[in-house]
Amino acid sequence: MLQKTYIIAEAGVNHNGDIQIAKELIQKAKEAGADCVKFQTFKAEQIVTKTSPKAKYQLEVTDKQESQFDMLKKLEMDFSGYLDLVNYCKKLAIDFMSTPYNKEDVDFLEELGVNSYKIASGQLTEIPFLKYVASKNKQIYLSTGMGTIGDVFEAVEAIRGVGNNKLTVLQCTTNYPSRIEDANILAMNGMREACDVEVGYSDHVANNFACYAAVALGAKVIEKHLTIDKAMEGPDHSCSLTPMEFKEMVDGIRNIESALGSKVKKPSAVEIENSKGMKRGLVVLQDVEEGTVLTPELIGFKRPLKGIPINMLDRLIGKPVAKQMKADEVLDFDCISW
Repeated sequence: MLQKTYIIAEAGVNHNGDIQIAKELIQKAKEAGADCVKFQTFKAEQIVTKTSPKAKYQLEVTDKQESQFDMLKKLEMDFSGYLDLVNYCKKLAIDFMSTPYNKEDVDFLEELGVNSYKIASGQLTEIPFLKYVASKNKQIYLSTGMGTIGDVFEAVEAIRGVGNNKLTVLQCTTNYPSRIEDANILAMNGMREACDVEVGYSDHVANNFACYAAVALGAKVIEKHLTIDKAMEGPDHSCSLTPMEFKEMVDGIRNIESALGSKVKKPSAVEIENSKGMKRGLVVLQDVEEGTVLTPELIGFKRPLKGIPINMLDRLIGKPVAKQMKADEVLDFDCISW
């Protein structure tokens, strides 16, 4: 079987600023079979102005009169709670990850001893920030929503330029939920070829078909939002998977991995067993006496697979049989006067 897909449960801001909900998300991610649970580490004052309007998708699912700043302020996780989350992940044996938005966030996560970083699509073109994250020499998962292949190439070069080659680039469509026809999974392979980099897929489609397609096409990483309840207040809950839905996705991915197999074309063990009853061997088509010279008209193909291999048929033509044979009797090596 090929390398196991690394599955990230994007808890993001679906904790609504509540550490107990965050811990419940960790538990549900583990129970669903995720390899990692990811959060977002930020201070609203550092990533958005107080008058910044909401994104279109945010307006559709949250208070239209509320600014983006006020919305994000409510979704902040107090930094004092992160160590508890990291330790809880260790206890449950699931990887902890978070998305930083500023150098201060990176420094804080470094103090927590994180092993990897996720870079959000909005930061794809922020080259100085990318270099700073890369300088920590940790695994980086880079989302590419809203970007061009030129943006991706420049970001990859910037990260590699500081000596960090621990990089996976994720195809992503920045909309919540995104339409399946906008998933553009093949762009994942385009980035792999153009940038010579490991690739994956960060999914915002309401169903799991795009995830499955990505895994079948070689995605090494799948990221998908997880929520306790889609009806909760917040911008991302409605386009997230419930724990049961997330488990269904994980199970589907694992089944696809099993189905992919290897690049080697060979029969499976059960096929070898079945071939005895499904493949045909060589038989005489009528009763023949000892010494009868075999002709094409006397030989046929019938199940089961026994005796002389069919690929030796040409060598049998013109050979006499070594004994009397009945119709449908298998031609074995001891039946022929060689």
